[in-house]
Amino acid sequence: MPSNDARILLQAAVPTAAVGALAAVVSAVAAGADGAIGAVVATLVVILFMGIGLYVLQRTAKTLPHLFQAMGLMLYAAQILLLFIFVSAFKNTTLFNPRAFALTLLAGTLAWIAAQARAHMKAKILYVEPDSTTGDKPEKTGHSS
Repeated sequence: MPSNDARILLQAAVPTAAVGALAAVVSAVAAGADGAIGAVVATLVVILFMGIGLYVLQRTAKTLPHLFQAMGLMLYAAQILLLFIFVSAFKNTTLFNPRAFALTLLAGTLAWIAAQARAHMKAKILYVEPDSTTGDKPEKTGHSS
């Protein structure tokens, strides 16, 4: 993963982990150990899903740039659907507090999206790839002499 992509991943994952840690503390106070476990599991799910999504999106941008926007929309829709499936699958679990899990999943997802948007706005990413050759060939203008 190029350094720009790794930097964006780090700038999105760290705030999400911080929100997850805060949610774990709040959930532990509100719902006990089950709440803390639910918050930690939700934070790990968000970081895993969103991290994989960012990786796939960056690979798509490099290999198939014409599909980037459509892939981004499809990817976010798929991620939201998968997160909804996770909430539905674990709504009656006794392994952890489902309410803490769901609320942390929502807070973590929102934190990831906000942090990723901020990281992209701050990143100095070239919109056009500069030529690697320097002025060796004359520029073609389309006019014949």
